[in-house]
Amino acid sequence: MRAIWKGAITFGLVNVPVKLFSATESHDISLHQVHDADGGRIRYQRRCEKCGEVVPYSDIDKAYDDGDRTVVLTDEDLESLPVERSREIDVIEFVPSEQIDPIMMQSAYYLAPDSKSSKSYVLLLRTLEETERTAVVTFTLRQKTRLGALRVRDGVLVLQGLLWEDEVRAADFDIDDSVTLSSKEMEMSAALVSSFESDFDPGTFTDEYQVQLQQLIQAKLEQGEALDTEETFGAPAEEEGGEVLDLMEALRRSVAASRGKRAGGEDAAEEAADDEKDSAAEVDEEEEATGTEGRRSTSARTPAKGSAAKGSTTKGSSAKAPAKSSTARSGAAKSGGSTSAKSGGSTSAGSTSAESSGAKSGGSSGRTTKASSSRTGRSTETESKPRTTRAKTEKKSA
Repeated sequence: MRAIWKGAITFGLVNVPVKLFSATESHDISLHQVHDADGGRIRYQRRCEKCGEVVPYSDIDKAYDDGDRTVVLTDEDLESLPVERSREIDVIEFVPSEQIDPIMMQSAYYLAPDSKSSKSYVLLLRTLEETERTAVVTFTLRQKTRLGALRVRDGVLVLQGLLWEDEVRAADFDIDDSVTLSSKEMEMSAALVSSFESDFDPGTFTDEYQVQLQQLIQAKLEQGEALDTEETFGAPAEEEGGEVLDLMEALRRSVAASRGKRAGGEDAAEEAADDEKDSAAEVDEEEEATGTEGRRSTSARTPAKGSAAKGSTTKGSSAKAPAKSSTARSGAAKSGGSTSAKSGGSTSAGSTSAESSGAKSGGSSGRTTKASSSRTGRSTETESKPRTTRAKTEKKSA
């Protein structure tokens, strides 16, 4: 690395000699312009409008034009400015690191100690680390006075250029924040954020454009103008028709796709999105079916409840009797059967008594009748007669 500037950091009476190195560089492939007809190199010339001559860079000065007059500023004029002659990085204040807005940050520079002893350099570095503060500084570089932030990165002092306050533009446009967001939308949005959560690792990201550009250049060198771009990069994907999705559907699909990618690639993402859509459809169908079946079952059970209530009101003692004696059970069977025969409707009390008798006598007809009665909510007079007969048989045997 080659130092581009030498100076010193000053705070109070402490002086830290440093050398400045550029901390960043562009990885973009360098391209130049050519004439498409013959491939000739296109070069820009600094030509004077008055004399028409090409002027070398060493003979060029800077000027300011206010509309009426032009003021020429030579290199000597600019170097005479007191700030330009300064070789100090002057610490103004130490502030909490989180107070510096990232939108203000510009180019970064490494600072290395520029003296035989690095004690003052290490002292400043350790102080910034332990206090968790960033030094706000001013410095002059390349004929510009700059604002900067002095901080620590990987055990080295870093000088980060900052924009001045008036160089950051205000967001001069309106945002309609009167929209209403449902709690479900907020939950789905939080779930989407959660599915993308990770620790930042810049090494996992790749500049795909530069990779593909290098691939294109290499293919051009090998195949020349006979290059088939579809063979090199594949056929371009067909644009799908614009499918209009509401916000909830977009959130749902995004969450499913993100989870699918983390689970096992793009195929799993598509399957997860389809499953999510199908499950959402099933939920809607279940809700609709539940509402319909609920209304049907309510209407079907209403007569049975009415008959059962009537039977239990009229024959309240008979309903309790089956647990006490077989005689009472036979009476309950008679009363339940007769009630069923007369009303032709549901015989909840009768079927309950018959079931009790059938259970003790080893029969299964009572249980079958109860199951049928509970499903359909009604029984016939023919179904009541076998129960009455069994009840009479039990009475005689008793």
